[in-house]
Amino acid sequence: MKKVLFVINTLGGAGAEKALLELLPRFSPEEYEVSLFVLMGQGELIQELPAHVKLLNQRYSTEPVLNKKGKKVLAGKVMARALSHASLFRNLPYLISNFLEMKKRKNVCVDKLLWKVMADGAWRTTEQYDLAVAYLEGGSAYYVRDYVNAEKKAVFLHVDYARAGYTRKLDRDCYPDFDRIFTVSGEVKDSFLQVYPECKEKTEIFHNLLDREKICKKALQEGGFSDGFTGTRLLTVGRLTAQKAYEVSIAAMKLLKEKKGNVRWYVLGEGNLRDKLQELIDQYGLTRDFILLGAKKNPYPYFAQTDIYVHASRFEGKSIAIQEAQILGCSIIVSDCSGNREQVEDGKDGLMCRLTPEDICDKIIRMMEDEELRMKCGRRAARKNFPGENDVEKLFCMMQSE
Repeated sequence: MKKVLFVINTLGGAGAEKALLELLPRFSPEEYEVSLFVLMGQGELIQELPAHVKLLNQRYSTEPVLNKKGKKVLAGKVMARALSHASLFRNLPYLISNFLEMKKRKNVCVDKLLWKVMADGAWRTTEQYDLAVAYLEGGSAYYVRDYVNAEKKAVFLHVDYARAGYTRKLDRDCYPDFDRIFTVSGEVKDSFLQVYPECKEKTEIFHNLLDREKICKKALQEGGFSDGFTGTRLLTVGRLTAQKAYEVSIAAMKLLKEKKGNVRWYVLGEGNLRDKLQELIDQYGLTRDFILLGAKKNPYPYFAQTDIYVHASRFEGKSIAIQEAQILGCSIIVSDCSGNREQVEDGKDGLMCRLTPEDICDKIIRMMEDEELRMKCGRRAARKNFPGENDVEKLFCMMQSE
């Protein structure tokens, strides 16, 4: 029986975590002994872990990573990891050097800066594995490269590498040490290879896996909007972070209300920008019109009940939220950025917009006023086939080619 280890940073409700939980059941318990180590030992999706997968964390918190209580729990874990194995002290030169470089680029990413400290301060396994998989960039990749004994090692990249703030210096050139590098889209692959061109032969696309039948069943369950609003509903699903450009969407909503009164925009997700975004919403007088609903255990009834799904972000790897909206036949508007361009064909199964308040507003109005376009885009989105079901063979083959 082959022994396989997966490592991921946290197990909150984001896209990569959902994709991992769809991948794990593909490993038969009759053939593979599968273990999971969650680097920060936290996240609500642990409740969906398949029964045959062994969780290696001795202590685990089911608190969501992004709500207020969860942030406090996570902060405590960060402090403990910083002290463990003298991780913070040993990484001081690394932290100072990379912080100064980030500051020079005017793109200080504290979370990415700390991932090396978190990896070095984590519990360390002594097991020998046939395959170890870092399912996310950053901490997971550093941990698998430095602290896991395995015949073969693979790493997954879910974001536009350069735009997300990663550099070779920050990563300490870890990626050439992996046997396989999987990216979730062609644009993620291209972005990564611009930084690591020597990894071209070992880098390939591994699409996110989604269970269409399960998503459709969950969309029919109780839940969804409960405010009795009868106008046009807009929906966005995603973490409240700078990447998602919510301040642009809020400004677009202000314009939209001036032109089309009977419309509301709802957002499912949590993140560190909640307070700032709510302040901006109130400042624009949109308290009843642009509504932050927080994270939802079952978001699919909201997808099914919305009129238009809007995903206006600065960059993406490959958005699972967009794929979920397509499965449920939503009329979709996305920003013209990396990741999104591979998922939506402008004018065929959705509309593409520039990331400006004016263009977002214009595209929403166009979709609102053109029922035929709205219905056509929804039908074509629902019929869209997603590649990837056979991609899991790429992991199986790694263990067969020893």
